[in-house]
Amino acid sequence: MGNKFYITTAIDYVNGAPHVGHAYEKILADVLARWNRLNKIDTFFLTGTDENAQKNSQAAKEAGIETKEFVDKNTEVFVKLCNYLDLSNDDFIKTTEPRHVKVAQSIFKKIFDKGEIYKKKYSGLYCEGCEAFLTERDLVDGKCPEHNKKPKIIEEENYFFKLSKYEKEILKLVSSKNFIVPEGFRKEIVNRIKSDGLKDISVSRPGMDWGIDTPIDKEHKIYVWIDALSNYISALGYPNDKKFKKYWPADIHVVGKGINWFHSVIWPAILMSAEIELPKKILVHGYLTFNGKKISKSLGNAIDPTALVKKYSVDPLRYTLVKDIPFNQDGDFSENSLKERVNNELANDLGNLVSRTLTLCEKYFDGILDKQEDDGLLKKLNLNKIEKYFSKYELHHALEEIWKFVRESNKYVNDKEPWKNEDDRKKVLYNLLESLRVISIFISPFMPETSERINNQLGVGIGLLEDIKFGWHGKYNVKKEGVLFKKLE
Repeated sequence: MGNKFYITTAIDYVNGAPHVGHAYEKILADVLARWNRLNKIDTFFLTGTDENAQKNSQAAKEAGIETKEFVDKNTEVFVKLCNYLDLSNDDFIKTTEPRHVKVAQSIFKKIFDKGEIYKKKYSGLYCEGCEAFLTERDLVDGKCPEHNKKPKIIEEENYFFKLSKYEKEILKLVSSKNFIVPEGFRKEIVNRIKSDGLKDISVSRPGMDWGIDTPIDKEHKIYVWIDALSNYISALGYPNDKKFKKYWPADIHVVGKGINWFHSVIWPAILMSAEIELPKKILVHGYLTFNGKKISKSLGNAIDPTALVKKYSVDPLRYTLVKDIPFNQDGDFSENSLKERVNNELANDLGNLVSRTLTLCEKYFDGILDKQEDDGLLKKLNLNKIEKYFSKYELHHALEEIWKFVRESNKYVNDKEPWKNEDDRKKVLYNLLESLRVISIFISPFMPETSERINNQLGVGIGLLEDIKFGWHGKYNVKKEGVLFKKLE
C-alpha cells in the first residue's frame, strides 16, 4: 500500500442517537487503521458527522429547539461514541465547520464554472430518510426499502450535475475488480449502470433553512452529494494543505451497502469533474440485523452501543462484531453471542492462558525470567495466513487464525505441564511469555485495551509486526493484575 494509508468511514446523520450499526462500521475501519500502523505505515483515519442534512432540521423542529443547538448536542454523542469504542481516529470532521463549508462551496463553483452544473425544473419521488430522489425501480411495494416509507412527490427547480456525461468512465471504473470490494456489491453497481445508465442528479435544494449556501445562488443550499461526500477531502485541507498532498487519494472508503451507489458512482464523477484524483477502493459492508431486520433509527429497533460498552466493556463488543459479521454479508447482532464469546473465547481461551502463565511465572521465579531456548511454539503461528486474510478484508478469519494460536498455546501448557516438570519449567514459561507478547500484538487492532493490559503485565511496550521474532524482548519481569475477562451469566 506504499508508505501512507488513508481510511474513512461514512459520516453519520445526527438526527438521532447512534446505534450499534454505526459502531460496527467504525470498528471495522479502526481495525484496518491499527493493522496498517502495526506495519509501520503512516496512517490517517477519519470519521465524522453529516450536520447539514435536512432531516436534522426537521428533527430539531420536532424537538422544539434551534437546529444548531440540536446538531451540536447530538454530534457530541457521536464524538463520545468514538471514545467509548476506543477508536484511533486522527480527525473528526463536522460538516458545519468552516473548513468544510469552504471546500464544499469551492468544489460546487469549480464544477459550475466548468459548465457541468445547470438549472432545471424537476419532479420526482423523494425519500426524506435517504435525502435522495428515488425511481420506481428503487421501491419495494411502493416504499423505500431502507426506511419502509412511501416517498413524497416533489416538484422544484434545482441545480443539476451532469452525471450522465461520466457514464462510460464510471462504468469502466466500477468494472475493475479492485475498486469496489467485495465482488457481490461491485456486480450490483455494474448491473445497475448497464441497465439504467446514469442520469443527471440534483445538487441543490431551494427554500431550505439549514445547510450550506451554493456559491452561485443564495436561494439554494448545496445538496448532500457535493456537501457530505466532500468531507473526505475537506478534512485534509483540500487543495493546498500538506495533509491533503500527503494522504489523498483515500486508500479505502468504508461504507454500508445502502450508500454504495453514492460512493462508487456519484463521488467519483464529482471528483472527475473537479479534476481531483479518485479514491483507490470502496470497501462495502452489509447491515447489522436484529431478528433478521436491518438495525436503524428509522425502523425503531436501534441498539445503543454506548450502553453495550458500559455493560460488557469495549473489547468484547469489538471482538464480537468483527467475529460475527463478515464484511460481505448481513449479520445478526445478538447479546447472547457476545456473552458466549466472552465466556468461551475471551475468558476461557485467552484469559486463562494469561492467568496460568503469569501465575506460574510468579510462583516459581518471582516473575523474573531470563531469555531461554526457543521451543518452537511461535512456529505454530501462521503469520502469512493472517496477513492474507487482512489483505482480503476477511477480518473474522484473521481473528480465528489468531485464536488457533491462542489454543495452541493453551495446549502447549497442558502438554508440557510446567507445574510438574521442573527441568523444562523455565524454558516452557519463557516460550509462553513470548507467545503472549506476540498474541498481544495481533489482537491490538481488534482489542486494543486488552492488548495494553497484557503488555502491562508482561512489562513490555506496544509491539509491531516486525517484533514477532523469538527472544525479541529478552528478560521478562512480569506482574499479574487480576483477570482479563470476567465470566458472564
